[in-house]
Amino acid sequence: MKIGILTSGGDCPGLNAVIRGIVLKGTTTYDFEFVGIRDGWRGVVDADFFPLTRHEVKGLSKVGGTILGTSRTNPYDGPHGGAENVAKNLAKHGIDAIVAIGGEGTLAAANRLSADGIRILGVPKTIDNDLRATDYSFGFDTAVNIATDSMDRLRTTGDSHQRCMVAEVMGRHVGWIALHAGMAAGAHAICIPEVPMSIEEICDLVTSASDRGRAPLVVVSEGFKLKGMDQAYSDKGLDAFNRPRLGGISEVLAPEIERRTGIETRSTVLGHIQRGGSPSAFDRVLATRLGLHAADALVDESWGQMVALRGTDIVRVPFAEALGELNTVPLQRYEEAAALFG
Repeated sequence: MKIGILTSGGDCPGLNAVIRGIVLKGTTTYDFEFVGIRDGWRGVVDADFFPLTRHEVKGLSKVGGTILGTSRTNPYDGPHGGAENVAKNLAKHGIDAIVAIGGEGTLAAANRLSADGIRILGVPKTIDNDLRATDYSFGFDTAVNIATDSMDRLRTTGDSHQRCMVAEVMGRHVGWIALHAGMAAGAHAICIPEVPMSIEEICDLVTSASDRGRAPLVVVSEGFKLKGMDQAYSDKGLDAFNRPRLGGISEVLAPEIERRTGIETRSTVLGHIQRGGSPSAFDRVLATRLGLHAADALVDESWGQMVALRGTDIVRVPFAEALGELNTVPLQRYEEAAALFG
């Protein structure tokens, strides 16, 4: 078989390790031929393909980003979009199937194309860790490590000036990065999308920490909503899937905290630094294992499914299961961390 591989949506550490795992096992064990698809679904609709051999993937497990490029293109948009045109492009280049590596938006597009007859296998990717069908997704561990290191640095400068530091991390619908990094860094308040808080509650925690002689650290997910807010804060328009581009809630909270508490407060949006750099050892191993098992799934023609981590095992689950419900932070997990607040 001739297989096309694409990476779509936001990049993250570990994408190259997946590509390497698929290509190495696919070529050496199953004698597959692979082609790279440039820039996600854009490369599918524009037929932008190139040969992907062992030579192209050597040494990739430690390299961040993606050698294939990525985009947030919707494969059903534009004059060349739609399942019929995609099928024509694949047939013209002799491509039998696609491995789509991506998160919620990518897998939703893959599910729709699969229902329209395109042979697709999925590999989950999201630093937010928001896909319920897999216990962890690669990129999450690295993002948490980067965020924790950044918060450790914010705490030292906050201690020096007795400032309140507000650190904003990624997390559109779920607060896993904020929860893990906030606990690891010893945050005095963690604000996540699953648990709306009032500005009064946040300020009470900040004041409590300050009264004990601490420089308060507040960690907030980009998708966090204050009580009374109908939508997450966004002033950056919409992406290709008509979702608001989030970011900036910390810059709303910081001046309000300072105004209400009298404590000098600074905000820092970590943003895309969480997506960059080399993957952690955990993410290198997880991504490689997912790639190896994806090659096995190709042999079994497990179309319309994705490989996933369950416990320590790699399993296969239908796209519909992966997309049915988000992997939100359970209230019990948040309450564990809340015992340390203030």
